[in-house]
Amino acid sequence: MLDKSCIRVELLAPARDADIGIEAVNHGADAVYIGGPGFGARDKAPNEIGDIARLVKHAHRFNARIFVTMNTILRDDELDGARQQAWQLFEAGVDALIVQDMGLLELDLPPIQLHASTQTDIRTPEKARFLQDVGFSQMVLARELDLKQIIAIREQVQHATLEFFVHGALCVAYSGQCFISHAHTGRSANRGNCSQECRLPYTVTDTKGRVVAHDKHVLSLKDNDQSANLEALIDAGIRSFKIEGRYKDMATVKNVTAHYRTLLDAIMERRPELASTGHGRCSFTFAPEPEQAFNRGGTDYFVNGRKIDIGAFDSPKHAGLPLGDIVRVGTEDFELDTGDAVKVVNNGDALTWWDRQGELQGVPVNVATPIGGTRWRIEPNLSKGQSFADLKDLFPGTAVSRNRDMAWERLLAKPSAERRIAVDVTLAQVNDGFELTLKDETGVKASVRLPHAHEPARDSSQADAQMKDALAKLGDTIFEARRVRLAMRGEPLFLPASKLNALRRDAVAALEAARDAAFERLPRATPDEPPAPYPDDTLTYLANVYNTRAAAFYARHGVKVIGAAYESHEELGEVPLMITKHCVRWSLSLCPKQAKGVTGVQGTVRAEPLTLTHGEDTLTLRFDCKPCEMHVVGAMRKNVLKALKAEPMTFYKTRPAARANPDPNPV
Repeated sequence: MLDKSCIRVELLAPARDADIGIEAVNHGADAVYIGGPGFGARDKAPNEIGDIARLVKHAHRFNARIFVTMNTILRDDELDGARQQAWQLFEAGVDALIVQDMGLLELDLPPIQLHASTQTDIRTPEKARFLQDVGFSQMVLARELDLKQIIAIREQVQHATLEFFVHGALCVAYSGQCFISHAHTGRSANRGNCSQECRLPYTVTDTKGRVVAHDKHVLSLKDNDQSANLEALIDAGIRSFKIEGRYKDMATVKNVTAHYRTLLDAIMERRPELASTGHGRCSFTFAPEPEQAFNRGGTDYFVNGRKIDIGAFDSPKHAGLPLGDIVRVGTEDFELDTGDAVKVVNNGDALTWWDRQGELQGVPVNVATPIGGTRWRIEPNLSKGQSFADLKDLFPGTAVSRNRDMAWERLLAKPSAERRIAVDVTLAQVNDGFELTLKDETGVKASVRLPHAHEPARDSSQADAQMKDALAKLGDTIFEARRVRLAMRGEPLFLPASKLNALRRDAVAALEAARDAAFERLPRATPDEPPAPYPDDTLTYLANVYNTRAAAFYARHGVKVIGAAYESHEELGEVPLMITKHCVRWSLSLCPKQAKGVTGVQGTVRAEPLTLTHGEDTLTLRFDCKPCEMHVVGAMRKNVLKALKAEPMTFYKTRPAARANPDPNPV
């Protein structure tokens, strides 16, 4: 079996549906996270239990794991439905549930592993240690942490696996601590229905009413890219590397998963003490290019400290890769010079450019015609009612990018990866015939026997080589021959090809059955007794307590006063609707710390508030300079509050923990 002293690492890929999850496994994922029928933080990406069971069956062939997201906060009237779904998922073979709501820990759950969602806001060693001690086996750390903070958490968390986002969209708020969507639209990010208010353009003004930035997407961040930091993250204690993207399409998941699989394999090749939790090696028909996928530009965020260029302030859209420059504009078409004969423009490509106001413009290609050298005539595919003259600021000299490459998409629409588990093949002569043994890379083996006469080979010089070649042909199975050995007692023997092929097929089936029997479900962690004390004795609305079971959980762990979740619609007035490590002042070079001669704050430097305006919505930016955080302050719209209060629902209300008196019987 595998050496238990190895350091196990896991590549965790997203799946919008089971078919995408299967391709994520084929392209190198050691685990896949996917939404179930309900209670997931992406309400537009649900999946039926039967489809998840199909994904589980495929993943487990490679010892890959399936984690299902049940990471919304729950009302009291939803708890029993969540409990029933957890049991259904367990019976379907799911390996773990990713959760936010602590009320789930008070229910009669199956013996399934629990992972703490990033929505639980894990930023400190104390919080991480608490979650480990109450029974979480894996936890997704806050994206805002730097390497030193991760190391500090690792020192306190010895038993739970630390997980970290390495790629994809960044939520500007500390996850679980953003309520702007709910306040402005009634759509709760903590309930899986974020309206992405952070991607809107805002006008920024100072305390004197002066415009600091006009219609800029100042809360919109570039996308996370930790490609260069994987080894540093491993050394800091990260063992699960998570790709964001449960809304992403098949091509994106294939591409990005293959990219990180390639990087991690290269690291493990140099460092034999590291090994993947999944089995098998992948080969690809394409060279991964993550920049081809939707992205807003890349940043490694705070992993190596605060940087000024983390924002995607000009546009939250995907600008694409540089393609060329416009050289002529006609009345119905334009000409583009790519400057590179390798760059081919395809019908159906999507082109983008920046207009004079700094806004991203774009149009699909209807017909692309090469006209000599590196020049192309482009006939755009105009939308209904649109004329060529409506294409804004399309002039000679304009730089053009491509954010959809049809050739690339066609390439990834085809089968594009194979994942094979290495096996050692041994054909031995036994008294009554032959025995074929397959032993996989983990040490699991299976043997099958074929009674058959020992017939001497007619061509002894070629017999062994031909037999080895036949045994190595494992075809479209999940296995590939690493070594083939013949254990014969004397001269080369003959075995008809039909018999040899049947023997090989039987051995493959036996090995699959042996691997299935050897597969072990992940164990559920046992909570500490007596119950571990929570790091604080008071919780505000920021803790997202939305039901009496969650309140009972925190009370049992020593919390004295427990506030209700923002979604409970209590009259909170103006409060921080978002808390973020991103600082608009810093990104606009207006932070007092950036002033010449300022060497430290120690609570003495205070930045004046700024105001954000979008339409009728106004938000106030307040700056807590000592921890270097920004609070986006506002109130719930009155019309939204009125509409939400009219909905029939039950939810937890603010009260001292001692007065929370839930039903003592499990739901």
